[in-house]
Amino acid sequence: MVDVDTVRSWQGRTMVDRDGDKLGDIESIYVDDQTGQPAWALVNTGLFGTRSTFVPIAQASATGDQVQVPYEKQRIKDAPNIDPDGHLSEQEEQELWRHYGLDYGAGDDADRAATDEDRDRVGRDTSGPTTDDAMTRSEEELRVGTETRERGRARLRKYVVTEPQQVTVPVSREEVRVEREPITDANLGAATSGPAISEEEHEVTLRQEEVVVDKRAVPKERVRLDTETVTEERQVAEEVRKEQIEVDGDQDRR
Repeated sequence: MVDVDTVRSWQGRTMVDRDGDKLGDIESIYVDDQTGQPAWALVNTGLFGTRSTFVPIAQASATGDQVQVPYEKQRIKDAPNIDPDGHLSEQEEQELWRHYGLDYGAGDDADRAATDEDRDRVGRDTSGPTTDDAMTRSEEELRVGTETRERGRARLRKYVVTEPQQVTVPVSREEVRVEREPITDANLGAATSGPAISEEEHEVTLRQEEVVVDKRAVPKERVRLDTETVTEERQVAEEVRKEQIEVDGDQDRR
């Protein structure tokens, strides 16, 4: 069991659940009226800390700026919604103990918040014999901020497709053409160099071009992913509570 002096320093620290997930900041510490031992922490939970939740701290432990409790986040989020008015009634405390699966051990009075005197609530005035003759009026104010979370993923994927491509290629071939020339003085010697009458053959090799197809990979461009930030405005609507003070009595007042 941690002592009051140690727990008092936890105010303002971040509370995490048994798995290390963030729950919120500790707003106040409540102690048991009978034993004076710290029993509950009031934690700002919900979106932007707009909800206050009571969490048992009998088995809590502090590490650095964090206070860890042995409960899962969902159970804490589902805790009964109890107005943090500086004191827990016996009925409210019983409801909280049942929710967290603990054995109820309340005395005549339920827990209330701890201060420097270990009996007043930390960080909040309450009317009573330990305060001055003025009443504090408080209002809730919206604390709106932003948090960055993953909204999706984009990836580059390269794959191969096949498409037909047609290219016109000129090809050439040799064909036989018969040429005849008359006998003249210029070619008479070559024409009469053989026998007068004979049989013979003369052969010419014909050539042609064939289409040859080859492929090679050619780099065309570089593609990469980048991100840009787009800012837009969104309206946030939430109900806030504020205290009103009125005077009751039969005396004339100015």
